[in-house]
Amino acid sequence: MIPAMSVGSKSTVLESRMPKMFRAKTISPGGNIHGVLELPGDKSISHRYAILAALAEGRSEILNYSSAADCKSTLACLRRLGVGIDFERERLRISGNGLDGLKAPRRSLDAENSGTTIRMLSGVLVGQSFSSTITGDRSLRARPMRRVVEPLRKMGGKIEAQEGDRAPLEIRGGALHSIDYSLPIPSAQVKSAILLAGLYADGVTIVRETVRTRDHTELALREFGATIETVNKSVRMHSRPKLQARQLIVPGDLSSAVFFIAAALILPDSALMLHNVGLNPTRTRVLDFLISIGAAIHLASVQLRDSELIGDVSVKHSALSGGEIGGAQVAEMIDELPMLAALGPFTEKGVEIRGAQELRVKESDRIATLAAGLRRMGATVEEFEDGLRVEGRSAGPLRGAKVDAAGDHRIAMALSIAALGAKHDTVIRDADCVAVSYPEFFDTLKRLRGEGTGS
Repeated sequence: MIPAMSVGSKSTVLESRMPKMFRAKTISPGGNIHGVLELPGDKSISHRYAILAALAEGRSEILNYSSAADCKSTLACLRRLGVGIDFERERLRISGNGLDGLKAPRRSLDAENSGTTIRMLSGVLVGQSFSSTITGDRSLRARPMRRVVEPLRKMGGKIEAQEGDRAPLEIRGGALHSIDYSLPIPSAQVKSAILLAGLYADGVTIVRETVRTRDHTELALREFGATIETVNKSVRMHSRPKLQARQLIVPGDLSSAVFFIAAALILPDSALMLHNVGLNPTRTRVLDFLISIGAAIHLASVQLRDSELIGDVSVKHSALSGGEIGGAQVAEMIDELPMLAALGPFTEKGVEIRGAQELRVKESDRIATLAAGLRRMGATVEEFEDGLRVEGRSAGPLRGAKVDAAGDHRIAMALSIAALGAKHDTVIRDADCVAVSYPEFFDTLKRLRGEGTGS
């Protein structure tokens, strides 16, 4: 992993936010990537800051809050819980009323397409003095919730799920007790839900991991004044802290940066600088992997801000060797895996990913959807139950094709970057689903290619 202070080296789209006739996007190949980019705020951190600000006492101000539809879903749910929110131009102000200041919602909370929203808010809702229901769009309602429901039930949470482990989740808030819980499958979202429930439990809640997952929740809890200890891969959460309002700046989203880094790597004569990117050590494994296969990536101006590492990332076109991803790497790069797989045809040896069954229960079955899209573009892809192998340059160049993102934002963006290195145009169906995480994605890509912006 890059040292902490190193310098140098969804099956459907959002039903309520998308038109019935899904828009396609045409990507023309070639050109290069040049420029300087300030990324939108990190999605993961934005969710956490908003939720904790709502539970804190006083008015918090959060700058560079993500414009992603998922993060707006979190704000919409918090508003329905009686939280005062003012959000304009990436400046978010939240008036928190303390741990016990949420109000019973008059109707169901709608997480729309956001798995982070439904899982993390479930951890908060089980500790309230009222009952609530949280649901989502058709894609989210098809995603399993058992991994978050089971530990919350062990804490005394009363949750009824559809078909055993699907949303809507009917939650009857009440008294909770602390637990000592070992995560059976690495998941930062499940860990976060348990820690948030631990705010309301008696005693000390402990979460143990076999693989270290992103620790944004732990860092944010500490920033807001919670007592939380991390020893090796165990986290100890002390109950009933008095959270205090904060002024915070969300770092640029590394998971979004990866798509533009990949574009610069595969297009000749490209050079890109990304400013103020989040470089949390639980997130930078993707940079380690890219550097290990030959990517010319360098870090500069690394500093600690609001407990999160940030810095500048520069990247140039590079010859990539390819490689294998598995084991602990999977949990540390789960959001970046679609883009890394799509880099396979531009590497010497290809890219193989194993141990990534989690990809099958994201916004889409990301293994199957990505494999189908890359095959239509002429890639040689072998699909496994827990991953896939994408052959390298020797299998031949990609060609333009009509591909389907299946309403999955990361698939749409990964296929868009792969299309830059194909022969002839590629048409991506359901491309508007990028709004889930990066509404400005296509305009940003155009600008970095010197094409201006617009539809």
